[in-house]
Order: sequence, then C-alpha cells, then structure tokens
Amino acid sequence: MFRSLENRFSTSAYDSAPVPGSAPAHHSRAGLFKISTAGLLWGTTGVVVQLLHRSTTLSPVGIGFYRLAIAAAALLVICRWHAILAAFRVSPLGLILTGISLGAYQALYFVAVTLGGVSVATVVSLGLAPVLLAGGEAVRDRRLPDRTTSATLITGVLGLLLITVSSSRPSDGAPHPMLGLLAAVACGFCYAASTVISRRQTQRLDARTLTVVSTGVGALALAPLALIGGTAGIAVPFRPGPLLMLVYLGIVTTAVAYALFYAGLRTTAGSTAAVLTLLEPFAAAVFAVLILGESLSRPGLAGGTLLLAAVAILYAKPRARPADIVA
Repeated sequence: MFRSLENRFSTSAYDSAPVPGSAPAHHSRAGLFKISTAGLLWGTTGVVVQLLHRSTTLSPVGIGFYRLAIAAAALLVICRWHAILAAFRVSPLGLILTGISLGAYQALYFVAVTLGGVSVATVVSLGLAPVLLAGGEAVRDRRLPDRTTSATLITGVLGLLLITVSSSRPSDGAPHPMLGLLAAVACGFCYAASTVISRRQTQRLDARTLTVVSTGVGALALAPLALIGGTAGIAVPFRPGPLLMLVYLGIVTTAVAYALFYAGLRTTAGSTAAVLTLLEPFAAAVFAVLILGESLSRPGLAGGTLLLAAVAILYAKPRARPADIVA
C-alpha cells in the first residue's frame, strides 16, 4: 500500500512546481479535479466518524487526533527525512502555521458541532471560507470579484443553506447555539487562513512533504485537546472494525485527500479551491442517505444540485495562467 502511495505522490503533477506563463490550460483543470476529489473523500469522513461513535468511546477530538497522527505515520514511511529537514530549512514558520491551522480547523469544527449542531457548524465554517477568500483576493488585487466568482459563491452558499435547512432544525443537538456559532465562525476563518498559508507552501514544496509535515504538526496541536476529555476519549478498542475505520480516516481521507488538495492548490486560486471543497458537505449528505439511511428532502436535493452547478461554473470558466493565480 505504502509503495503505491509513494508512486502516486512522486509523479510530476505532485512534485514539480508550475513554471509561470508556461503551463498549459489542462494543468489548471487537473488542479480542479484533484481538489474536487479531495472534497469527495472528505465527504466520507462524517459517516465513518458516526460509525466510530456508535461502536467506541472515542471523542470527536480524539478521532481527529488519530486521523492526523495515522496520516503522518503512514507518510513518514514513504517520505525521505532529508526532504522534511530541507522543507523546514526553506519555510519553517510556514510549515508550522500550516499544521497548526489544520489542527485548529478540525478542533474548532468539532467544538462547533458539539455546541451548535452539525448543520450550523458545516454551513457557517465551509460557507464562510470561500467568501473570506474571495474578499481577500479582491482586496489584494484592488478590485471587486468578477461576475463568475460572485455567481459561484452565491450559488454554492445557497446550496449549502438548502442542505442545512432540509437536514434538521438549527437547534437540534445544539445545547449552546451561540457559542457553537462563534466556534463555527472561527473555524471558517481558520479554514480560509489554512488555504492561503498552505497554498503558498505548495509553490515551494512537493505535496507529499507538505502533507506529512502539516498532519504531524496538526496531530501534535490536537494531542493536548484530545487528552482533556480523559482516557476514554482516546481509548482505541482493538477490534478490526474500529481499527480499519481509523486507518481509512488517516490514509484515505487525510494522507491521500490532503496530498491531492495541496497538489491542486499549485494551479488553483484559493477562493476557487474553497468553493470546490463545498462538495464535501454534499457528498456527506449523499453518503449519509446511502449508508446510514438518513433521508434527503427535495430542498436538500435542490441544494446539492446548486453545489454541483457552482463546481460546473468553475470548470467552465476560462482558466488563468499560473502567473495570474499564484498568491
């Protein structure tokens, strides 16, 4: 398994940075595809976490810690130590900030889910990030977002709102909705910041090295939070089912998904990447219907259609040259 991962991550699409002004348009579309695939893989996380909750005493933060720790451990097997040391020499602060922002995003999302419910946490954190990034890019370029970007943002967020309204009331499972809302807002800021920081690192480092370092630092950042809930929250039962689910979360939804995400960020603007990852909540809703037997109403289906429409707009939009999109 690790050998196939190494072959996958060592291709030119992952390890070679684009040369400004020279990359053909299909490189940009390949970046869109990689980020979309990452979003779909992340969409399976919720179902697996729910299945783990039903069969173990692991806390949400504990699961997040194991998710990042397993990913880091798996990638360390196939990653060269001298590449990691060289990466820290190139951008030590950037790598640390990338890992901390990754851990903070997961921790705040878990807090938002616990206090304010899954619906509010998802729509606020994932819906706020692309708006923040589009606004930030507009400020950086000293211009308003173009019509296509604005339409994409509105379509994507509206789709998320429809899915949220159709799934459950905002008050369901939300003992402290205002605190949960604040945590979700902070989560959205952290996710937007993580996208900006990690995108800058993708211009300097290969995706494999960036993934192993960011997941390792993120796991270390989550470790103290995971221990706060006591040993029951981090106790892993040695049964095939839970162990396989944790391995799946660590390798597939983290090691592979984040490597794809970081590789795609090389030729994709931050706001575009954030909109593409809106596929995650849509995929989560679909998998919940297929695997957990949850229902998806007509507004939910309409919301999913709008999300897919937002992604289709991005694919149809004329691609900018790498020189135009590098932050």
